[in-house]
Order: sequence, then structure tokens, then C-alpha cells
Amino acid sequence: MSLPVDVASVTHSVQLAVAPVFFLTAVAGMISAVAARLARIIDRARVLEERVRSCSDQELIARLLHELVLLRKRGRIANFSIGCLALCGFFIGVTIVSLFLGQTWEMQWSLVAVSCFLLGVGSFLVALGCFLWETVLATHLLNFKVLEMGREYQR
Repeated sequence: MSLPVDVASVTHSVQLAVAPVFFLTAVAGMISAVAARLARIIDRARVLEERVRSCSDQELIARLLHELVLLRKRGRIANFSIGCLALCGFFIGVTIVSLFLGQTWEMQWSLVAVSCFLLGVGSFLVALGCFLWETVLATHLLNFKVLEMGREYQR
């Protein structure tokens, strides 16, 4: 089966489909950033678990367990964010394919392209919201009591 291919139509199709590829680059960058945060969360949790196992101070164990609870919550949020970003990448990929096929084969794929693009943007926004939420939770783990103790020692 031979398909009639118009070079100008193919060129325009490629130009039309390339624009969402830049969005995919942003998605890949976000996945990298969130995955790095998730790796740090996992590493920190492993250290704390080991400290809990080897510690006998009940007050310290309670603080470490509280931090582990927050780390688990942060990890779940980061994991959900990565899932949303992967879903976003999928929808943007379908957008690219539908734009290209719709243009080259002169089919009506515009509804598919628009729907998938909007779903992709929605997924990206949810992922950004999760990223913000996770970073806010990370600041809740900061313990400034050491700074206060340091001020007392400087007096």
C-alpha cells in the first residue's frame, strides 16, 4: 500500500509536532529533580532506621520515628508526583502522535490532540503541586533547637 506523501505537508506536520517536545523536556527535568529528592528521602530513611535499631534513648527514638513518618509521607508524595509526570509524558506523546498523524493523513485528530494536551498539562500541574507539598513537608523536618542551644552557649 502506497501513501501519497506531500513534502510540504510532512514538514508542517513535523513543525507542529515538535512544539510539545519542548514540554516533554520540562517533564523529563522535573522527573529527574523529583527522583533525586526521592532518592535522598530513601537514603535518609535508611540511616534513621539503623539509628532506631541501635539506639536505647527513648526520647531520641521517638524523634527519629516521627521523622520516619514524615519521610514516608514525603516519599509517597514524591512517588505520586513522578507518576503524574510519567502520565503527563504519555499524554504529551499521544498529543505529538495525533498532531503528526492528523496533519499527514488529513484526519480529524484535533479533539484527541487537544484532550491529551490538556490532560498532560493537568497532570503536570498536579505533579508541581505535589512537588511543592513535598518541599513544604521537608522544611517541617528542620530542627532549629540546635541553633537556639548554640546561642545559649555563646552568651
